[in-house]
Amino acid sequence: MRVTEGGIDLEVPGEQTEGVEESVFYNPRQELNRDLTIATLRAFREREPRAETYLDAMTASGVRGVRAAADGWDVTCCDVDEEAVALARENVARNDCADRATVEHRDVNALMHDELFDVIDLDPYGTPMPFADAAFANCRDLVCVTATDTAPLCGAHFNSGVRSYSAVPQNTDYHAEMGVRILISALARSAARFDVGVQPLLTHATSHYVRTYLELEHKATSADAAVDELGYLYHCEDCTYREADPGLIADPIETCPHCGGDRILAAGPVWLGPVRDRKFVAAVRDEIPDAFGTAEKGRKLCETLEAELDEPTHYDQHKLCRNWGLPANAMDDFLADLRAAGYEASRAHYGGTTFKTDASVGEIRAATEDGLE
Repeated sequence: MRVTEGGIDLEVPGEQTEGVEESVFYNPRQELNRDLTIATLRAFREREPRAETYLDAMTASGVRGVRAAADGWDVTCCDVDEEAVALARENVARNDCADRATVEHRDVNALMHDELFDVIDLDPYGTPMPFADAAFANCRDLVCVTATDTAPLCGAHFNSGVRSYSAVPQNTDYHAEMGVRILISALARSAARFDVGVQPLLTHATSHYVRTYLELEHKATSADAAVDELGYLYHCEDCTYREADPGLIADPIETCPHCGGDRILAAGPVWLGPVRDRKFVAAVRDEIPDAFGTAEKGRKLCETLEAELDEPTHYDQHKLCRNWGLPANAMDDFLADLRAAGYEASRAHYGGTTFKTDASVGEIRAATEDGLE
């Protein structure tokens, strides 16, 4: 079927019917992901004018690569599937991008080891980790990564998460952020093997996937600095108390300092540092045109990310109130009570009632209880 996205016309597989999957995948729910990718590429070109080449590593229909080519990038689209390559070539020609985009039929790991790219975009089905080493070894400036295997990342499929990400994920009430921090940790460790440091410029957990954009610095000291951002999270299953512990050697607490419980989960190594650069996120927001189909949603997401605190976990007000047996109140009032008590507080992008604060769970209740009753 024909679709129009971001100003380009595409031939894409028809919708899946009767349990039969199309061999070439196109997901309309990923339009926000692709719109933000183009806005991010525009903002990054201002940050690093030298960047020109872009690899769409698993191109499928070619939508991401064609959009980047139409935006002025020198694009290589790659796929191991013959039907995907044929369709991507048709879409490159349909949008008059042949002078900007080529389509390669080969294993993308082999391609990445043969050629250098300024920007590499990994958007596989499932975990991106089988492609991470080749990307970090052969990318100059920016690696963009989508992970759709959120159940392993978040600890819901525990053994798969351990195998894929060489870390221990835990299924907590901030499971989406657990996925974000497990993913960046695994990518930072992959990059460090090549003396490459990563800095997350923009990261978000949306719907069924995590997306992150990592700026690279090819220095051993930068790799060391990235590894220094890793650590562990300890979480009480009884009262949701949690604390962060920097470093690669775990030293979990045995009893909860808030409720005295002994049901303590340990997760890690996770990325404990910031997952975005505030100024860069603002620049991305400014690069989202009205013509994009997800413009309003993308700008709102960027605004929330820009204001979000760097605390490594978030809370859900409704879940806290259920635990306390208290009614929830308006989020703005709830956050205002926290700030009035002297704590930092911000909304979080993980859901409408999620927030971040430097207050502990006991301090949150003490600061907001009067407003909840």
